[in-house]
Amino acid sequence: MRVASHSHRLDGSAGGCGTVNGAQTAWDLLHEEAMFPRITTSCEDLDNILGGGINCKEVTEIGGVPGIGKTQLGIQLAINVQIPVDYGGLGGKAIYIDTEGSFMVERALQIAEACIEDMSECGGLLRKDFQAFQLKMHPNNILENIFYFRVCSYTEQIALINYLDKFISEHKDVKIVIVDSVTFHFRQDFDDLALRTRLLSGMALKLMKLAKDFSLVVVLLNQVTTKYIDGSFQLTLALGDSWSHSCTNRVILYWNGNERYAYIDKSPSLRSASAPYSVTSKGIRNSASNCKRIKSGVVHLVISRVGHG
Repeated sequence: MRVASHSHRLDGSAGGCGTVNGAQTAWDLLHEEAMFPRITTSCEDLDNILGGGINCKEVTEIGGVPGIGKTQLGIQLAINVQIPVDYGGLGGKAIYIDTEGSFMVERALQIAEACIEDMSECGGLLRKDFQAFQLKMHPNNILENIFYFRVCSYTEQIALINYLDKFISEHKDVKIVIVDSVTFHFRQDFDDLALRTRLLSGMALKLMKLAKDFSLVVVLLNQVTTKYIDGSFQLTLALGDSWSHSCTNRVILYWNGNERYAYIDKSPSLRSASAPYSVTSKGIRNSASNCKRIKSGVVHLVISRVGHG
């Protein structure tokens, strides 16, 4: 990538006005974005509307009603980020920040076992050293690659976000940060809404900087609240309108009858679209009523990576 750099004297004696670094052409930016790795959700339909998965260097907010599968999706992403590069993954580690106590290690183990099983179905055909891969991708090893933080107040949450820069610098293989949920501690004990807005804005800027500086994914899970719109109360994501501008992408999870759907509500590069998904014993998968010949998003990713199917 071509980067132009210009330097000027700071004392102004040569007509300079400071130092400017890091200019890029628009073509460079387009090429760079096309090369960003993505983390599969294990649902092919959801991956399709996301352009292939959750994008690196971006902050993605995912919100919805209780029981819709937000934490399930968060755990799935913490597992899938570890899929080896040879299998179309990032081969990275995860940071999981739990503000509500909703992370379930037993569920994480169940999803990890299913992820390995999915790759095993095509692994024998695609890799000669699959036995070595199986040793590396043992469920226990997957759990060891998830750094779990439990925070119990908004002050702890802010302190941890500020500490992440140092932590990730020491653990450079971290490729995703998940906050579940970003909302919980900021919906309580806040009489000063202006202070809350400033604290949230500062935290959002810090997370965006982490995503850019370390080329990783940031996923913020959010709750819903009610808002009076056009004469009636409607469900909307929590923290208000100002917060909605703090993320690169916003995905809303909702029920359509008995089926779960994901809707891209905001994105600078993705068109608004919906896709069904299911929460199964194996984790996030294609909707049962819209199943395709490929069993899971992981298998689809692997096959497309090696040029088959």
